[in-house]
Amino acid sequence: MLLLVTSGRSSDPPGAEHPHEVPAPAAFLAALHGLRGAHVRPEVAIEEVRAPARVAPFAVAIAGAIERPGFGGVLPDASGSGSTTTPEVTGRFVLLHDPEGQETWQGDFRVVVMVRADLDPSLGADPFLARVAWDWLDEALAGSGARHALRAGTVTRVASESFGEIDGRPSTLEVEVRASWTPGDASSGSHLEAWSQLMCAVAGLEPRPAGVAVLRRAAAEQ
Repeated sequence: MLLLVTSGRSSDPPGAEHPHEVPAPAAFLAALHGLRGAHVRPEVAIEEVRAPARVAPFAVAIAGAIERPGFGGVLPDASGSGSTTTPEVTGRFVLLHDPEGQETWQGDFRVVVMVRADLDPSLGADPFLARVAWDWLDEALAGSGARHALRAGTVTRVASESFGEIDGRPSTLEVEVRASWTPGDASSGSHLEAWSQLMCAVAGLEPRPAGVAVLRRAAAEQ
């Protein structure tokens, strides 16, 4: 299962020595417990990764990916020719905690998320694409019941077309959603669920009832 082992100012692998380690406060330990109990869809493969060490005294980070075998897209491979590489939706969820609080957060916790995906290049000219992607985040937060405040973020699209000697490469469109917010309650699991629902929306998966699968580590059990 997801270990979620963290320490003050770091998130090193289990068993690492921390001569100046700061014990995690009860509020952060409770938040980790909430993340372990979060429910995500089985299509979302997740694993704990190294968390940022300088943004807040305590942090935990989770990476996710969704393979889309039915996407049907063709991406350029290293040789420049087309390949049938399956595009993925990838993302990262970070929960930050500062027991003393931070003025910009107006609280002692902050959620930071990122979701990136390859989309149909024909959508690149859609003037509403960014708004639609942000609306997906709205719906994900509402659907998971994640109370929040001070939400901010960006939606970036990168369209690529090839010319000259590589004119044969297909066009691509990458969309990236980055956002952060201050949790409005102690239910950390609902915020992780919102992030995973956003990933599913970007992947084009049909909505499914909440609670279909308990959070599990994507990597092999050690």
